[in-house]
This record gives sequence, C-alpha cells and structure tokens, in this order.
Amino acid sequence: FIVDGNLKMTLGMIWTIILRFAIQDISVEETSAKEGLLLWCQRKTAPYRNVNVQNFHISWKDGLALCALIHRHRPDLIDYSKLRKDDPIGNLNTAFEVAEKYLDIPKMLDAEDIVNTPKPDEKAIMTYVSCFYHAFAGAEQVKVTTTNEVRRLGYRRINSKLNLPWIRRTIPWLENRVAEQTMRAMQQKLEDFRDYRRIHKPPRVQEKCQLEINFNTLQTKLRLSNRPAFMPSEGKMVSDIANAWKGLEQVEKGYEEWLLTEIRRLERLDHLAEKFKQKCSLHESWTTGKEHLLSQKDYETASLMEIRALMRKHEAFESDLAAHQDRVEQIAAIAQELNELDYHDAASVNTRCQGICDQWDNLGTLTQKRRDALERVEKLWETIDQLYLEFAKRAAPFNNWMDGAMEDLQDMFIVHSIEEIQSLITAHDQYKATLPEADKERIAIMGIQNEITKIAQTYGIKLVGVNPYTVLSPQDITNKWEAVKQLVPHRDQMLQEEVARQQANERLRRSFAAQANIIGPWIQTKMEEIGHVSVDITGSLEEQMNNLKQYEQNIINYKSNIDKLEGDHQLIQEALVFDNKHTNYTMEHVRVGWEQLLTTIARTINEVENQILTRDAKGISQEQLNEFRASFNHFDRVSEMGLIIVFNLQKRNGMMDPDDFRACLISMGYDLGEVEFARIMTLVDPNNTGVVTFQAFIDFMTRETAETDTAEQVMASFKILASDKSYITVEELRRELPPEQAEYCICRMTKYAGPDASPGALDYISFSSALYGESDL
Repeated sequence: FIVDGNLKMTLGMIWTIILRFAIQDISVEETSAKEGLLLWCQRKTAPYRNVNVQNFHISWKDGLALCALIHRHRPDLIDYSKLRKDDPIGNLNTAFEVAEKYLDIPKMLDAEDIVNTPKPDEKAIMTYVSCFYHAFAGAEQVKVTTTNEVRRLGYRRINSKLNLPWIRRTIPWLENRVAEQTMRAMQQKLEDFRDYRRIHKPPRVQEKCQLEINFNTLQTKLRLSNRPAFMPSEGKMVSDIANAWKGLEQVEKGYEEWLLTEIRRLERLDHLAEKFKQKCSLHESWTTGKEHLLSQKDYETASLMEIRALMRKHEAFESDLAAHQDRVEQIAAIAQELNELDYHDAASVNTRCQGICDQWDNLGTLTQKRRDALERVEKLWETIDQLYLEFAKRAAPFNNWMDGAMEDLQDMFIVHSIEEIQSLITAHDQYKATLPEADKERIAIMGIQNEITKIAQTYGIKLVGVNPYTVLSPQDITNKWEAVKQLVPHRDQMLQEEVARQQANERLRRSFAAQANIIGPWIQTKMEEIGHVSVDITGSLEEQMNNLKQYEQNIINYKSNIDKLEGDHQLIQEALVFDNKHTNYTMEHVRVGWEQLLTTIARTINEVENQILTRDAKGISQEQLNEFRASFNHFDRVSEMGLIIVFNLQKRNGMMDPDDFRACLISMGYDLGEVEFARIMTLVDPNNTGVVTFQAFIDFMTRETAETDTAEQVMASFKILASDKSYITVEELRRELPPEQAEYCICRMTKYAGPDASPGALDYISFSSALYGESDL
C-alpha cells in the first residue's frame, strides 16, 4: 500500500511502528504504553506551577509541560521561573530548540499549529513526548552495573525466605470467618486487619516490589548483555509469587468485605437492638397503668355529664391506642429483623416482644369492654336524665304553685268591710277546690322519681348528687305539700275570725254615722243662723248681742253630743276602721266645724261688742251703723254657700276684697286715685291680709264721719284701757282689744319716752294723732 500511495494506510502503519517500538515498552508502576507515559509525565511535572497533564493534546498547548519535563531532568537548560503561561508559542519554541540542540530530539512539531488548533493531534504529541521518556530513561539505564548476579541472589533470598512463607501463614488467618457476637470484638478484628494492612503487609509489598524490580532489572541486564534469562526454581517464579499475591489479595479482599459486612450487620443489630429497647421502653411507659384505668368502674358512680366526659376521654384514649398500633407493629418488625440477622440475644428480644403483644391484645380487649360498659351506662343515664328533666319541668311549676299557695295562705290580709272578707272567703274556697287536682300532680311527680330509683336499683347505678336540672328534691316537694295542707285550716280560722271582726266594725260604723249625720247638719245650720244674725240690720246691736248670747248658750249645751261622738270615734280608731260609707262626716270634719262654730260665735259677739263701743265712743247713730252695714252687705260678694267654712268650706262672712271695698267707697262719693286708695288700704288692712273686715270698715267710716275732736276721744279711750297712764303696754292691748286690732296698734305705736315709762311701754297719744292726720307716725 506504500507503493499504491494510500496515505491513510501508510500513516497508520507508521503509527503502529512508533507505538510498538517507542511507546509499547514504556512501563511505569504496572501501567504501560500510553497510560504509563501519561503517568510518567504527571509524576515528572507534578511540582510545577501552571502544569496539569491530563492528556496528550490540550494539556501541552501552552508549552509549559514540555519545558517542565526538560527542567526536571536538565534544570541547567531552561529557567522555568521566567516562563509565562500567556506566551504559549514562545514556550513551545524554547522546548523544541533546547530538545533539538541538547537532547538530540528532532523538532517534529510546529508551535503555531499546536496553539492555533483547538485540540492538537494526540498521536503527534504522544510520539514527541515519548522521545523525552527514552532520552531521560535511557540515561538512567546507563548506570546499570554488573550487579545482575547480586540481584539474582537477592531475588532467591527474598522469594524463598520472606514472601511465599508469609503468604502461606497469612491466608489461613484471613480465611477464618468466625463472626464475633459483639461490636467490640468485631471492631478488634477490624483493628487487627488494619494493623495487618498498615504494619505487616507494607514491608511484604515492598519486598514483592523489590523482588519484581530486581527480577525485571536482572532480566533486562541479562538481555542487554546478550545473556540467557534468569529462570527461578519451580514454584518461585515471578508468576508464582504474583499468583500467591493474587490469591492473598483475593482472600484479603474477601476478609475485608466480610469484616465490613459483619460490622455493618452488628452495627445494624446494635442499632435495631437499641431502637427495639427504646421503642419498648416508650411503649411500656405509655402502657403503665392503662390496664388499671381500663378496668376501673368509675362510671358506676358518675353522672350523665361525667359519663359523657368519660366517653370523650375514652374516645381520645382509643385514638391514642390506634396511634400506638404503629409502634407495636414496629417493635414486632424489629424483633423479626433481629431474629433474621441472628442477634445473639434474640431470646430476650422475643420474650419482651411477646409480652408487649400480649399486653397490647389485652388492652384492646379491655378498651372494647370499657366502651361497651360506658355506652350501656350512658344510655341508662340518658333515660334517667330525661326523667330528671321531666321531673324538673313538672316540679318547678308545681313548686311555684305551692309557693304561691303558701304565700296566699299566709298572706296578712287587711280588709275593711264585710264584702271584702267575703271575697277572700270565696277565693279561699275556690283554692281548696283545686287541692285534689294538685295532689294528683304531686303523685305524678313523685312517680317520676320512683321510676329513676327503680332504674338505678335494677342496673346497679349509684345515684350521686342531685337532679342537675333543679334544686328541688322529692323531699322538698313532700315537705312543702304537707306545709300547704297544714296552712289550709289555719287560713279558714283566720278568715272566720276576720268575719267576726268586720261585723263588729260594721256596727261601730253605723253607730257613728247615725250620730254624725245629725251633728254635722246641726253645726252647719247654726253657722248659717249666726251669719244671718251678724249681718241683720233690722234690729239694734243690743238685740243682736242678746240673740248671739242665746246661740252661744245653745252651743255650749250641745257639747255632750260631741263628746259622745268622740267616744264612738275612739272605738272606731281602736278597731282600725278608717272609712265609713254610711256618712260623709268624719270626726275631723265635726271637730273643725265645732271649733269654727265656737270661734264664729265668739268673734261675732266680739264684733258686735266692738260695734257698740265704737258707736258709743264716736257718737254714731244706729241709723248710720245700719247704713254702713247695708253698704258693706251690698258689696260683700259671697254666695250663700260661701258664708261659712264648715266641712272643707272657707268662711268669708263680713269681709270684702279690695275691689269690692273700692267700689263701695266710690258708691259713697269718694274720689279715689291709686295713691289715695293705697293709703286707705294701709288703714283698713294693716296686716296686708287681702280682705277688709266689717269692723275695719266701721272704723274707717267712723273716722271719716267723726267730728274734729275724734282724736281726743280715741286718746280718752286708750287712757281708759291704760288705767289712766300716759302709755299703754302690749299685754293691755292684747287683753282689751280683738287680736287683729291689737296687733295693728302694736305694729304702729312708737315706744313711749316719758319719764314714767316702763319696759315695753307704747305711746298711744302720738298714735291717735297720726291716726286722724294730726301728725305722722
């Protein structure tokens, strides 16, 4: 094919020749050819910076790897510290030139092709690099001496005395696969194996390596010396040693794998055993006391609410129990795995696992039994609860009815008439008619309680506490019912006693009314008669006085009737009778009327006496007085019904209001302005009472019609009252004059300042002068 010009085939043949004679024989630490050459390059360039030989193409592009190979063997040819990674062409040309000049390695490559090619040709690089290997390795082989014989003898010695016997002794030890039961013992075996690997085997490996080196070197030396190859004796050849080592390494590998497997097994066993113990401890801790709790019969003495609480608690326990099912299954699975892994203490594991499983089954049985018991008791309690509720619903209104009945039966009634007590008796009779029906309701309510007691006794339920729906107990109902029954006859007796009392009160009312209906009109009649006498102008003042005296005597003689009425009134008060439908007159009305009658007759007599004194003192004729009386009566605008105040009516007899008084003065010819009328009102109404009495009217008219010596006449009158003294005292005025006139004089008289004055003396002289306009008060 060379003749044919087949370039591809020709190049392939050349590469095969190069590979066979330049690369194939390269051997570095049991690697050959390409791998050996690559390993040699890596070893030689390892110390150099920026060099990392991983292949025969890209790793050589920057030229530093070639320079590093040259510097490693001939540091005098290249200054590696001055090379730069960013100058690949310069680095490659330096290596090519130095190799060609000093190492007789021809320049086979072009720097620009290597740099500009993304991936340089691997075979070209490998061929060029192999030249460096042969150049530097050949130089080392030149140092081989005639030590071939020494190497031969050394081979025999090492082979016969060290390697093979040691291998024969070691293999049985490595083939001993008796497992230990504890991790500690197996770890000791592993430690012994590591000592074998770390301490005992390395010298043997070194001896084997040295033996192979010596044998190969010897064979090479002999071949180069054209001498026959060295042939060890049977069984001591390199191949025998290699086979022995191979067998040793196989046994060693199997022993190591067994050790690691066994250790992993024991580690797994220890882990499982510890996990088993931990889960068992947790489970046993959780189950502690659970059997006792499930065996309790606390539901026998519990209420419905407590039963429901126990049921919810039991449901929570069932959920918890179900959640722990996984742990029990895990415990059983771990125990099974421990048995499968031939755990040394499997017997105790199995015993503990069986105990947990048996206890778990028992817990399940007890749990179901307790649920059944709780559900049964809950249903019974629900029945009892319904009965309790029904009892409460019926007992509450019945109890309220009894409370109302007891309240009514014990009610401290107050009546004031026969009709009212008869109404109470009728209501009480109607209440007694309801007692049989109420007793039926009581019996029905007690029947509910009896049903509750019967259920509890039949099913062994202990009734504790009270009815949750009411505070009422059957005994409360019974006791209150007995109390109601006892109050009924007591109420009967109280009503009958009240009937008797009201009958007596009715008699007192009728007796009082009979007298009051006579006395009241009599007082009213007398008041009217006295009023007519006081305003009568047909007779003289003396005749009026005689009539009034007769009326006064009749009134005094009538006092015994008032006293008798007072006696009957006291009896009525003692009987606590406050109303009387038989009369409109009360004792208070009679008293007021009687007192007003006495006051009216006394005042009327006094007014007539004053009129007589005024008439005599002023020299007023009877005709003038009658004229004054007629004028006054004309303007006294009080109806006949308003003449007296008896039984809540006010007496206005003999009085005029300011308007009537003003009209009266105008009719008599007075020309009155506001100021003048105000001055006159201060004279006739000094106390500002709002009315003008007939006596004040007479005094005013007397002053107006009197002669010029009127002031002296008044002084003479005061002198008579003062027992001829130049002054008069308050006591004398109040004793001798009507109350209104006395107070009028006291308010307007000044203090007497004469030498004979006594304490409280008043000046009646200046008062009289001022009264008639002769001086100012």
